[in-house]
Amino acid sequence: MNAIGWFILVAVLIAHVIDTLAEWLNMRAADTVLPPALVHLYDEEAYEKAQTYLKSNTRFGMFKRVLDLVALLLFWFLGGFGWLDVVARSFGWGEIATGLLFVGGLVLLNGVMGLPFGWYHTFVIEERFGFNKTTPKTFWMDRIKALVLGLLIGVPVLVLVLWLLGKMGESAWLYVWGAITLISLALQYIAPTWIMPFFNTFKPLQANDPLRQAVLSYAHNVSFPLTNILVMDGSRRSSKANAFFTGFGKNRRIALFDTLIADHTIPELTAIVAHEVGHYKHRHLLKGMITGILQTGAYLFVLSLCIKLPGLYAAFGLEQQSVYAGLVFFGLLFSPIEFLLGMLSNYFSRKHEFEADAYALETAPEPEALGEALKKMSVKHLTNLNPHPLFVFLNHSHPPLLQRLAAMERILLVKP
Repeated sequence: MNAIGWFILVAVLIAHVIDTLAEWLNMRAADTVLPPALVHLYDEEAYEKAQTYLKSNTRFGMFKRVLDLVALLLFWFLGGFGWLDVVARSFGWGEIATGLLFVGGLVLLNGVMGLPFGWYHTFVIEERFGFNKTTPKTFWMDRIKALVLGLLIGVPVLVLVLWLLGKMGESAWLYVWGAITLISLALQYIAPTWIMPFFNTFKPLQANDPLRQAVLSYAHNVSFPLTNILVMDGSRRSSKANAFFTGFGKNRRIALFDTLIADHTIPELTAIVAHEVGHYKHRHLLKGMITGILQTGAYLFVLSLCIKLPGLYAAFGLEQQSVYAGLVFFGLLFSPIEFLLGMLSNYFSRKHEFEADAYALETAPEPEALGEALKKMSVKHLTNLNPHPLFVFLNHSHPPLLQRLAAMERILLVKP
């Protein structure tokens, strides 16, 4: 084991310990006393169910994380990477085809390992707590569809990246950066039309539907271009609810889960839409996109430097350097930075959620409806009401419910 190998090993273990500690503290922090703000929504049995749901998911997540770590270390130290490289090279198909075999083999192994966990979480944990609506047929079809998309999109992208990194010399990372940026923008444009309907059915609300009229009226009042409101069949897989915007410019549409519509009033749904509009008005999506593009560029620049290090390949038992193996190993080498970037990204995401909430309170026809909607979703989803601060800092892209409600209350108190 060389210095690079030791660095990666220590970084992986430290991240695992921190994540495990955060989950353990989060489970221990679960308060058995119901917060006063939510007393009227929960009964004792429902609140106890939420605590049990948290503990079940936490223990399951910790168990899976340990097995993933053990699998990685065994594959690494038993020479799995070197063996896979030898097998891929044995076909004599050239650098790009060999890279597809090497990366594809790792993706396949990871996917096969994850299947039992996905099945257990869906058909045992989610089923036990009344969330699962997925049939075995839907479960397997989702994975087949994801595989098809991976082949149709992932393989050509990987071929392009390997070719550019192998042929364009010192400036290859710039070409890759440009290509990935264009592909990412194109995918965001075509996803609502081609990719998302591959998994779910989207139907427009009827022109005379009161919800459609209320939402379009609100969008008009705040000068938000919205042409259509779609209902997504989220109930095919889960009883949980969500909402999101799709499309760009004049083709912008909002998609509401059918489960969301079933559980909320029109003022509450309008307030939820107002929150999403707040993200648009504060340009959170644009800022996130620009940040992602810049991070990708920085990542690729550092990759272009590290991919030439012989020690990176030696750390994983490879005798020959290759672009495809360098991509995989650099992902592990870069993991400490990704860990830190994830915390930073979550911090700004939570900040953006507060800003979107504030915008909704300023513009929604019935501002108080947003808080009521969030409370209902919290009860419906068995949300942890008292997450540990470390767990929030590491994992939460949204602020805890009670923090959001407190911030809303402060805004409403000073609102004229």
